[in-house]
Amino acid sequence: MKIVFATHNQNKIKEVKLLLSNNIKILSLNDINCNELINETGNSLVENAWIKSNYVKTKYGYDCFSDDTGLEIESLGGEPGVKSARYSGIYSTDKKNIDLVLKLMKNKTNRNAQFRTCIALIINDNKELFEGIVKGKIIHQRKGKNGFGYDSIFIPNGLKKTFAEMDLSEKNKISHRGIALKKLSNYFHNSNY
Repeated sequence: MKIVFATHNQNKIKEVKLLLSNNIKILSLNDINCNELINETGNSLVENAWIKSNYVKTKYGYDCFSDDTGLEIESLGGEPGVKSARYSGIYSTDKKNIDLVLKLMKNKTNRNAQFRTCIALIINDNKELFEGIVKGKIIHQRKGKNGFGYDSIFIPNGLKKTFAEMDLSEKNKISHRGIALKKLSNYFHNSNY
C-alpha cells in the first residue's frame, strides 16, 4: 500500500516510517512532485490538517494523511498553538520561536504545556481524524541536541529529560505524534489496509 504523508519535513517522515508497518510505503510531498507550499489558513490544528489532506487528494489523487502539531502553553493562553511553526513571525526558525517562548515565559510560575498532534486521513472515500496529546512543562533553557521545533524546552510529565535529550525511538514511544500515529496504525491494521 502507498500513501502520501503531506509534508516536506524529512524529520517527520523519519518518525512516521519508524512507527508505521513496513507494508505501508510512505511518500512525501517531494516524492509526488508537490513542491508548492500548502497554505495552512485554518484557525485550529484540525482545520490545517484537513486543508493539507484535502489539497493532496484533490490535486494529486493520492490517498493521504497530514498532521498539524502545536505546542499549547497554559500561561500564554494556549499559544503558540496553531501558530507554533511561525510564532516569531514570517521568517521564523526553531531558534527564534524558542527564544520568543523563553522570553514570554521568563517570569511565569505556571510552566504547564502540552504538545498536540492532529492527523487527518483520507483513504478511498473515508475520512478519519486521530489525535495525540502529551502533557509536560516548559523549562527555562534549552537542553539536548536531538529533535526539532520546541523539543529542547519541553519535558513530558513524569520524566526528567526533554524530547531533545531522547533518541528518536525513545521519543516516539511517548510523543504526541507517536500517540496519534499509533492510532493511525491501528486503524490501518483493523481495516486490513
